[in-house]
Amino acid sequence: MITLDQARQGGLGRRPVERLVREGHWLRVVDGLYAMRSGELPWLSLAWGGVLLGGEGSRVGGTAAGHLFGMVETPPRTVQLWIPGDRRRVDQDPWTFRREEAGERLRSIGTPPRTTIEDTVLDLCAVHDEAGMVDVVTRAVQSRLTSARQLRRRLSQRTRVRGRRFLETLLADVEEGAQSKLELEYFRNVERAHGLPRGRRQVRAGSSVRDVLYEEWDTIVELDGRRGHQGVGRFRDMARDNVATLSGAATLRFGWHDTVGEPCAEAVMLETVLRGRGWTGHIHACRRCAGWPRWKSAC
Repeated sequence: MITLDQARQGGLGRRPVERLVREGHWLRVVDGLYAMRSGELPWLSLAWGGVLLGGEGSRVGGTAAGHLFGMVETPPRTVQLWIPGDRRRVDQDPWTFRREEAGERLRSIGTPPRTTIEDTVLDLCAVHDEAGMVDVVTRAVQSRLTSARQLRRRLSQRTRVRGRRFLETLLADVEEGAQSKLELEYFRNVERAHGLPRGRRQVRAGSSVRDVLYEEWDTIVELDGRRGHQGVGRFRDMARDNVATLSGAATLRFGWHDTVGEPCAEAVMLETVLRGRGWTGHIHACRRCAGWPRWKSAC
């Protein structure tokens, strides 16, 4: 991708450029912007084209930046560009331009230049409901693109953020070690909601990683959000559970349906195991514990 000004700096004026277009060597994308190739343009070329149209200091943002980071799977039809606040650009398909306020974002990274991963995550959260925010944040942290601490720091620096209070609570919970949506559901609706002791998250044991470890009571909770979990992965999990059993640890394995659909029953099961191993506490009813006596008697 090249602008007419860049071509001139390289010694090509408008007439030679137009000849290259007529002969099919180059492609005119919009007035003043050319692709040094023919045929359909890949999405990445469009992203670069938007940066060139935006000028110095421009960067890819929003869902387009999310795609560059691997956070958004499908390339967005519209490429969003953030440009310095003292500049004006008219939107033209497939680009939209947003003027930044002074100091709104401190830096850009990568090639093509884009908003930082922290700003990108927060911008993606701004176009989602609360469930979508959970998905965006946990995927970013689980993929090790950023951390809850870094996201909280950036959130505190931004003046206008949609859903700030929810994000602050969410990031505090993720910083406790819940790295996936399922782990977050377990932490909030099983462990914390019922007054269970706080387990350690993502504990390495040899070549394995335990999702939740209640070390004092030698109890492990493994959370499996996969559907139709079969084959090699299933036997790997079985072997890991067997090793834990041989070492004397109790292992409970819960899936998405257990944790999201029946968190109260799950809490009762865990209480039973922990009390059998010396925990002297008691769980308490949460706001979802309708029919609580039935759960207690069932266990």
